[in-house]
Amino acid sequence: MTAVLVLLSVGVAGAQEITVPAGFRIDVFAEKLGGARGLAVDPDGVVLASITAQGRVVALPAPRGGRRATDVVTVVKDLDLPHGLAVRHGHLYVAETGRIVRYRYRAATQTAVEPTVVVDGLPHGAHHWTRSIAFGPDDKLYVAIGSSCDVCEERDPRRAAIVRYNADGSGEERFARGLRNPVGLGFQPTTGALWTSVNERDWPGGAAPPDYVTQVRRGATYGWPRCFAERGVFSIDPTFGDAGECRGMTRPSLELPPHAAPLGLAFYTGAQFPREYVGDLFVALHGSRPGLPAAGYGIARVRFRAGRATGIEAFSTGWRQGERIIGRPVDLAIGRDGSVYVSDDHADRVHRVSYDAR
Repeated sequence: MTAVLVLLSVGVAGAQEITVPAGFRIDVFAEKLGGARGLAVDPDGVVLASITAQGRVVALPAPRGGRRATDVVTVVKDLDLPHGLAVRHGHLYVAETGRIVRYRYRAATQTAVEPTVVVDGLPHGAHHWTRSIAFGPDDKLYVAIGSSCDVCEERDPRRAAIVRYNADGSGEERFARGLRNPVGLGFQPTTGALWTSVNERDWPGGAAPPDYVTQVRRGATYGWPRCFAERGVFSIDPTFGDAGECRGMTRPSLELPPHAAPLGLAFYTGAQFPREYVGDLFVALHGSRPGLPAAGYGIARVRFRAGRATGIEAFSTGWRQGERIIGRPVDLAIGRDGSVYVSDDHADRVHRVSYDAR
């Protein structure tokens, strides 16, 4: 499919153009939320979003298949930097920066009651403060925890790692390490393999090794802090000089441009998009910081065949036009109707991507 320009059909005056493939459209589903970050979809198909800066989680009800949310309902408030969300067996799990809280969730009224701290004492705040969560096909809770620094030796082994728990918070296990800042978590639908997106280190002057998206293997080490991969080859970080070596490290599956800042990701499991999209992975690229070469600012598509990644390509671009930033994708969620929802903390919106070949 070739990319075409489609106008954001709902939103503030002067909404900019964003590219999506022919047959697709992108609408502003909700806006002026306070900076939406993590996304989830409840059993009734209602989109949930964490509003980190305001310490709350909101529901965005809409008519079935509707292109616009009709309300903004506060589900939980007074939270400490909430980010990751997960819905499981009638419960809403919210990842604050230092703990994970489970609520009994009532989809009919979009309310959350009976808070229970499932995991307490997570590494709090610091350089990377977001905590993403997801339940795997093993019914265990996976938590992504970034490093406390750019390059350093961590004291807490849960930093720069993905940690796994039983659903009740017991049985803590460091599933994989050496991941400087893992953010998105998703499980490949046919193989059940865990995938994550990783923001790599920074070097003086703005240079950096590639960010990446990778399958995560239990017990594997992915390099940080001493090693980084570029073009599939590991090198020693210049911070450490010639100290150490990189044998035994696991290479990332797919490299991205430095500072592309991959955050949320979601495997497409819906039935609305063309069949060739089913099982592919969408990745939100938040984009580089001011003063760095432009990278990211869009949505990437990782193609899969027989459960294996075969390549990565742009799905949606135009979120940055020259020096003007239109939006910065943060997280992705697959709607019950097969649409893809995208949070954008720069334009303060949640977008809805849908498909109609007519």
